[in-house]
Amino acid sequence: MTQNQREELPIDVLFVGGGAASLAGALHLNRQAKKNNIDIEIAIIEKANEIGSHSLSGAVVDPITLKELFPELRPESFPFEAPVNAEKMYFLHKSGAKFGFPYIPKGMSHHGCYIASLGKLTRWLGQKCEEEGIDIFCPFSGDEILYDENNSVAGIRTGDRGVDKNGAKKPNFEQGVDIKAKVTVFGEGTRGSLTKQLISKFNLMKDSNPQVWAVGVKELWKVPEGTIEPGYVAHTLGHPLGNKIFGGGFIYGMQNNILDIGLVTGLDYSNPTIDPHHELQLLKTHSWIKNFLKDGELLSYGAKSLPEGGFYSIPKLYVNGALLIGDSAGFLNGMRLKGIHLAMKSGMLAAEAIVDAFKNEDFSEKTLSNYFKYFKSSWAYKELYKARNFHQGFKNGALFGMANAGLALYTGGRGFGFIDKLEGHHGHLEMQKITDKTQNRYKDLKFDGKITFDKATDVYHSATKHDEDQVPHLKIIDPDLCFDKCKEEYGNPCQHFCPASVYEIVKEENKERLQINFSNCVHCKTCDIMDPYQTINWVTPEGAGGPNYYPENIAACEKELKNIGATQAIMVDCSHANSN
Repeated sequence: MTQNQREELPIDVLFVGGGAASLAGALHLNRQAKKNNIDIEIAIIEKANEIGSHSLSGAVVDPITLKELFPELRPESFPFEAPVNAEKMYFLHKSGAKFGFPYIPKGMSHHGCYIASLGKLTRWLGQKCEEEGIDIFCPFSGDEILYDENNSVAGIRTGDRGVDKNGAKKPNFEQGVDIKAKVTVFGEGTRGSLTKQLISKFNLMKDSNPQVWAVGVKELWKVPEGTIEPGYVAHTLGHPLGNKIFGGGFIYGMQNNILDIGLVTGLDYSNPTIDPHHELQLLKTHSWIKNFLKDGELLSYGAKSLPEGGFYSIPKLYVNGALLIGDSAGFLNGMRLKGIHLAMKSGMLAAEAIVDAFKNEDFSEKTLSNYFKYFKSSWAYKELYKARNFHQGFKNGALFGMANAGLALYTGGRGFGFIDKLEGHHGHLEMQKITDKTQNRYKDLKFDGKITFDKATDVYHSATKHDEDQVPHLKIIDPDLCFDKCKEEYGNPCQHFCPASVYEIVKEENKERLQINFSNCVHCKTCDIMDPYQTINWVTPEGAGGPNYYPENIAACEKELKNIGATQAIMVDCSHANSN
């Protein structure tokens, strides 16, 4: 191999991203291929150091897809924390009052669902993949899409490793590998860097509403025995977001006295100083929530963007040689605030289309389009179609949105005026320029270090780590536009909407400049989504960089170490794992 020739790894099917969608898709594909006597090699690449370490705990999971994927198992065999056994919905007032909803509509109910750690679930699915002979490569990030002479997707190129911040090769330099595949499945999660390129190149959003996003900011707490029961679920509206900002809070009870608390903020607000991290801190100042946390200890912190556009924001799901699945394709039900079961189902449906492609030895759109046909005949289509106008209804405020959602429950998903399709919008275009009248929502917010925390403290608890001597993975397309015009017109909103203090205004000699602390990045992609000029481009960093949400709680970690006979000294290190 010459110095400039890259190593090639031929594979039959490559899944890009090691989340629930890809893992479920790979498992189903492997089984269906064997059932049809098709001999194929399947691989998954994941940018995190290990499967699950970029997946923060605390989600409510509908088990429907897991039951399909593992019909031989009962729900008790899945790595869930607890069945949902108490479900509440409250309107919170900033005064400290709370008002319970008299009942929870069926379409928003979590009856029959389970609280789960997404990290545990993905690690469990990863183990199942390895047991069935599916290769998982960590930590490898996709850097570039490969195309053949017919402009069909032919695989991906992994990123070079061991390149310093100036672009020079370090002593540990390793050139990226060209992974050639007959079918490449993109399951990178929200706003995936390669998925974004593919959508742009083939104009896959041409017939869809713009995708509109939200960001969920979350903390895990260890609370005293009896504070919260495993299986408790509460969702909140009102304080702190009010009527004009889409979103709401949630509290989930897990095993080992772990409490998940978080806030989802729609990334289509108008005030450029909105700060999703600060909104979560404001949520915790409410007396009812403060009572949950008053004797607790913060364990972990993280953030993740969510595709909230719904059914009409799903792009075209196939091109020659490639498919889109999971959050990359927008499979999330905003009304239920659930996407894991839909992501997994999308991976399984994609797998069935891939089996067809191998049967016909045709990896073009002609056969891969069966993916959409299978989707249209599935329960996933019915569920998403019923909630198709959910987020769009909130454009005129929370009260209008809730009324629209209520109406949709009785009209098969139609919005006000019995309109079948409410038009969507690009969230970043809703942001208004800063003026003297722009409201400062956080002037009275204080970080006490007990209940409320500044961003630096929270990021510390995300265990985020990047090698700082690498090419920054946050690319500013037009620095002058970002540092000058955006500062003047919007006050550099990146310093507010980033939940990890990546973008920081630094004062030097009576002059301000924007500093980019890329090593703080928790990989939520909010900057790529919400920048008003779309001049920030998030790409994958060198493999293994980012947050490390494993282990997710001390008790589980200690139990695991005891089971393998670990020493007390190692257990002490384990108790600080969220800080390393």
